[in-house]
Amino acid sequence: MYDTYIFDLDGTLLSTLNDLAASCNYALANNGMPQRTLDEVRQFVGNGVKKLMERAIPNGLNNPLFDKTYQDFRQHYMKHNLDTTCPYDGVMEMLKELHKRGKKVAVVSNKFYAATQELCQHFFGKELVPVAIGEREDIRKKPAPDTVIEALRQLNTTAEGAVYIGDSDVDIDTARNSGMPCISVLWGFRNKDFLLQHGATTLVEKPEEILKE
Repeated sequence: MYDTYIFDLDGTLLSTLNDLAASCNYALANNGMPQRTLDEVRQFVGNGVKKLMERAIPNGLNNPLFDKTYQDFRQHYMKHNLDTTCPYDGVMEMLKELHKRGKKVAVVSNKFYAATQELCQHFFGKELVPVAIGEREDIRKKPAPDTVIEALRQLNTTAEGAVYIGDSDVDIDTARNSGMPCISVLWGFRNKDFLLQHGATTLVEKPEEILKE
């Protein structure tokens, strides 16, 4: 049993894919671009919303409408990020049990800072997730360890006795770069074979299994 649990957000604690896809396709349609399927958006996520839109927009950053389309996405998502988003089954019970056991908990996400804060506050509150770090200009995104280091600092603890939990290859790399073991979840945006190919060593099928690691 670990003392500190650092969680990814999208695909790990929250099912956010439908709202991300809806805002992505709103922005694309608003700028005369072809829309993307849910499976395409699933493959695009993991490196922050700017990278999501870079992958979704034809010609990416070289598209003259990139900045406008990206801003359309951000504005739409901030208004609609609670439309269908919800915790995965068993997540709330798992977080409540960690709190009951006196464990330290934080979220680190490549989602932009305002959305990370809003979603964590709405669903979990400061009691269950006292520290939530999102994408900011002054801190490098995952898989760099910077957001994890900042979360540990705010929790007043170190990587010793800590574990990182996520659903993607970015999370596996983040844990490695942070000097922490990684628990990879199988209910998120990447499947078992993909995770194993990218170095996953500990896999869980249900949130309650995190309590046993």
